[in-house]
Amino acid sequence: MTTNWRELFPTKLTFIIFLLYMSLFIGQGIFVTASQDSNNSYSYNTVTVVLLTEVFKLIVSTCLYCKDKSLRSLVRDVHKDRSVLGLYMVPAFLYCLYNNLAFLNLATFDPTTYYLLLQLRVVVTGILFQIIFKKYLSQRQWISLILLTLGCMLKQVDLNRFYNDANDDSEAVALQGVSSVNATQTNSKANGKNMAGFDLSINAIFILAQTICSCLAGVYNEYLLKDKGADVNIFVQNIFMYMDSIVCNALILLFRGELLDAFSAKNLSSIARFGVMIIIINNAAIGIVTSFFLKYMNSILKTFASALELMFTAVLCYFLFAIPIYMNTALAIAVVSYAIYLYTQSPVVNLGKVRPLSNLSDATSQSKTKEKEDRRKLLDEQIDTDLEMDIV
Repeated sequence: MTTNWRELFPTKLTFIIFLLYMSLFIGQGIFVTASQDSNNSYSYNTVTVVLLTEVFKLIVSTCLYCKDKSLRSLVRDVHKDRSVLGLYMVPAFLYCLYNNLAFLNLATFDPTTYYLLLQLRVVVTGILFQIIFKKYLSQRQWISLILLTLGCMLKQVDLNRFYNDANDDSEAVALQGVSSVNATQTNSKANGKNMAGFDLSINAIFILAQTICSCLAGVYNEYLLKDKGADVNIFVQNIFMYMDSIVCNALILLFRGELLDAFSAKNLSSIARFGVMIIIINNAAIGIVTSFFLKYMNSILKTFASALELMFTAVLCYFLFAIPIYMNTALAIAVVSYAIYLYTQSPVVNLGKVRPLSNLSDATSQSKTKEKEDRRKLLDEQIDTDLEMDIV
């Protein structure tokens, strides 16, 4: 059985988008963790950071659109496709929750554990994908998705406890490289971070909420990009998303009574640091790259890209933050890797109404082609009407 690279990545550019998406998400966990204080809290308003990220994404998308078209044309396109603007409020709200929960959960979990727990979204994404796109996954595809989920569950298994049941404590110590079982439990938190995964607390609810938001937002956004809004310029679609996201984050600040204080000189100065600005730039790049990922690939492949981040995140966190890689983490990464390999044998293909992307100019040329087709159709209808009037 050979890997179907052509189905997995239709063009070279889609492969570059895949690598970019993965690299940027690895950076997200590391940058956010690096910006935390010694007690794992934030010295800046995280909701304001998310809001400013959306503003930055809106500016970048507008500039990318105006690179080939005029600002007047943008206003005309936004007005013409204004019905799609309302549809984007759903994924915008879900992404708003997801982005804010990311800061909250990264203050609780180390980056490797955080990404492992987020992989619980894999099966949920598969189910939603079938429901929304009416495309049923094959047996091999489901096996790879289930293996991916099992790999994440391995992170929760305390191998030291099982080893103690069959061997003496000294052998267990040698396996885990710690002084005792109690020391293992104590060391399950590196710098106050939860490395054991789920515990029955509010943290479990937050990571589950973020997982559900990720699944719903990803699949629904893909549906808008490939179906309902397939004929809309991708940068206009992004502008709709970011406009709605700005509204959602502003409402959160208003609800918390922080809307005015969030933009005070003190708060803005705490954000105007390299460690925080790099988060805004990185997250803005994630948002724009994700739109291309979902339009020209699919949300199932996106979950596998997220799983691949685990290996690189675990290694980088070991060197950057001295967060150890335990046996269960290594086994979880191994199972996830095999699931990814299995998936590459029979990947999901879902282009919808979209043609494969070979270069960035295609992203705007497809909408131009649609505009020409609409003009031609309107002209043909007008000619038919004139002929009918002549016959009469």
